[in-house]
Amino acid sequence: MNKRILLSALLMLLTAGNMVSGKVRKGAKKNVPQTTVTTEAQEQPAEEIGNYDFLYGTSDELNLEYDALTIDGLLDEAMSHIGARYRSGSKGPKAFDCSGFTSYVFRQLGNDNIGCSSRDQYARNMPVSRSEMQRGDLVFFTSPGAGHRVGHVGIVVDVDPDTHTFNFIHASSSEGVKISKSTDGYYARRFIGVRRVM
Repeated sequence: MNKRILLSALLMLLTAGNMVSGKVRKGAKKNVPQTTVTTEAQEQPAEEIGNYDFLYGTSDELNLEYDALTIDGLLDEAMSHIGARYRSGSKGPKAFDCSGFTSYVFRQLGNDNIGCSSRDQYARNMPVSRSEMQRGDLVFFTSPGAGHRVGHVGIVVDVDPDTHTFNFIHASSSEGVKISKSTDGYYARRFIGVRRVM
């Protein structure tokens, strides 16, 4: 309440000062008494806004934008190798095996610590549920020679949030670097899990 009285006194002084110095705006009515009706809502002290997220966005939103740019760059790099041939043990850039491809792509964006083999990449990176999968995550599959263990890896290109199906880019032993669907029978039967590179 004291703030309101102080504010009213300050406004009256400013108004009086403007009238004395002749600084009344053109078109303004002179010497018209105003009545102020105070409602119950006006008497409530206004809550101070504690942060300005509505203006600048939260740090999480800023991180999401940064992550989106990073993931776009990652996938652009991966796509630039579509058609490169498969060769066991190759780490690129002209030929790749599956883990050589994923480690090469991440290394181009400054992350050279995701692991060397598909098993190492599965063990080293953060587990993520299929329902939380995002573009840029690593996806893992068994392969005929690996039994029930990890034998193949790719990078998620896009995800259907309703069905949790996804497309992924990988170095296929039969066709080289390509995009495949998780719904393809071969991969649907062999899917193991998702990992996020941090």
